[in-house]
Amino acid sequence: MITGMGNAQVKRIISLLQKSKLRRSEGVYVVEGVRMFLEAPLEHIKEIYVSKSFLDKANKQSIEKLKAMRYETVSDDVFRKMSDTQTPQGVLCVMEMPAYSLDGMLKNAGSAPFFMLLEDIQDPGNLGTIFRAGEGAGIDGVIMTGNTVDVFNPKVVRSTMGSIYRVPFLTGQDIARTVSALREHGVAVYAAHLDESGDYAACDYARASAFLIGNEARGLKRETAGLADRCIKIPMKGQVESLNAATAAAVLMYEAARQRRYA
Repeated sequence: MITGMGNAQVKRIISLLQKSKLRRSEGVYVVEGVRMFLEAPLEHIKEIYVSKSFLDKANKQSIEKLKAMRYETVSDDVFRKMSDTQTPQGVLCVMEMPAYSLDGMLKNAGSAPFFMLLEDIQDPGNLGTIFRAGEGAGIDGVIMTGNTVDVFNPKVVRSTMGSIYRVPFLTGQDIARTVSALREHGVAVYAAHLDESGDYAACDYARASAFLIGNEARGLKRETAGLADRCIKIPMKGQVESLNAATAAAVLMYEAARQRRYA
């Protein structure tokens, strides 16, 4: 059992949680919590760390999964210090970063692909929520610019509530090239943008579609919105001018999901 903060493995986990450069260089990221542990694909788990109290109280499902893998036991005090959460649940995993490609995402999407294109989203909670809502709406992937918050940031990972394991994604992408590639595959691109926009509910999203969502403070860059086939907006009552990025994305995704259910 690991009992000291001077342990090299403990120091590495703390560094992985804090440093995106180290995560990228090793090709791994860290997930915490019972749910994230139970939903983690076995083939992508590299390491598991559990606290002493977690082992003492673990349910049958957790024990069965632990039996299939090697794991390190850590004292409760050390686990609290190596955790990124205020109330650690006593289990964390080092996961291998998945590898996706646009061609692969399109191939697996079927006849009517459905994507989210994100430009410079900065809030970890927004990005995680888009993944979570996107999985529920049935999207085929999330494509992000290089200035988007790191998808492997612990706060993003936590906010996805496991969807990061199941929703394909690409990071560091050039939006113009991505839009061009999607158009070649018959995907219509819609930009959530206030200027010269039509009602979002008046479009046909049962066909191959992608939504462009911009930065929380600035929205989409004008040149990015200009790449779209059509600009759309969500009508607002009262004095509300716009919704936050994750909420707007969810509204659009679930309108598309509704149309696809009845197409």
